[in-house]
Amino acid sequence: MTINKQKYRELCKRESSIPIFSKDWWLDAVCGEDNWDVIIIEKGNDIIATLPFNFNKEYGFTKISMPKLTQNMGIWIKHFNNQKTANKLSNEKKIMTQLIEQLPPFYFFGQNFHYSITNWLPFYWKGFKQTTKYTYVIEDLSNLESVFKNFRGNIKTDIRKAEKVVKVYTGNDIEKFYSINKKTFDRQNKKIRYSLDFLMKLDKVCIQNKCREIFFAEDEKNRIHSAVYLVWDDNSAYYLLSGGNPQLRNSGATGLLVWSAIKFTAELGLKFDFEGSMLESIERFFRSFNAIPKTYFYITKKKSKISLIIKSS
Repeated sequence: MTINKQKYRELCKRESSIPIFSKDWWLDAVCGEDNWDVIIIEKGNDIIATLPFNFNKEYGFTKISMPKLTQNMGIWIKHFNNQKTANKLSNEKKIMTQLIEQLPPFYFFGQNFHYSITNWLPFYWKGFKQTTKYTYVIEDLSNLESVFKNFRGNIKTDIRKAEKVVKVYTGNDIEKFYSINKKTFDRQNKKIRYSLDFLMKLDKVCIQNKCREIFFAEDEKNRIHSAVYLVWDDNSAYYLLSGGNPQLRNSGATGLLVWSAIKFTAELGLKFDFEGSMLESIERFFRSFNAIPKTYFYITKKKSKISLIIKSS
């Protein structure tokens, strides 16, 4: 293990502002312990910035990309209170430039940054490109009556309809969840991007870190209508995965489960992050819960493999 990774593991234990998707134990599960590394910037004995990254080799060249079931990675910067905007931007430029310069030689870089990172100019100046993406977040869950009132009418109707048809419960049966999750992909004639073994490995560490819940909606005939997989960190809960039985889609159960997950999140005192989607139908569903759109950056850079060969020779 590199010294940086050792320091980063200790940082993850004490720093609550690091999102779950950048935690060392999450990266171990989704990347493999040997397939991720981290760049750190220190000031004295204090770590002030990090850039964890997932990597693999393709024909001897390094590709840095997003691991499965991981919404964001990218930069974490320790900000100080009462810092003037000009000083903050100057500090970000200096730190981001240092992080970029310490990246290993790569032919492709692609990462989703957390929406809290709003300045990507230092990457632009270093030849990177940016695509804007969106997630949807309900930030204030202190008044659930008000939250429900602000849902679109069709969502409220679905929830009330589903309450008469299914019961909602939580459970640990990951195989049952995967089965209903896979049905959504099958309905769209798409191949599911992760195996049951992969999800079981991730689920195991989430249980160990006490940060996941699975919600099921089941009718009186013991048929699962829908299921939702929720994970959380110290700031937000994330609608990581869901699935539904295509033959029972009209019951409104998915809306009811989202509402159940939102109420659960309120008990934790967190924000609810839908994780976003660029698919129009899914975006429309998320927006129906009166969630606030948040922009986040997909940062990329592609290099010529020939130039890397020449540079290393």
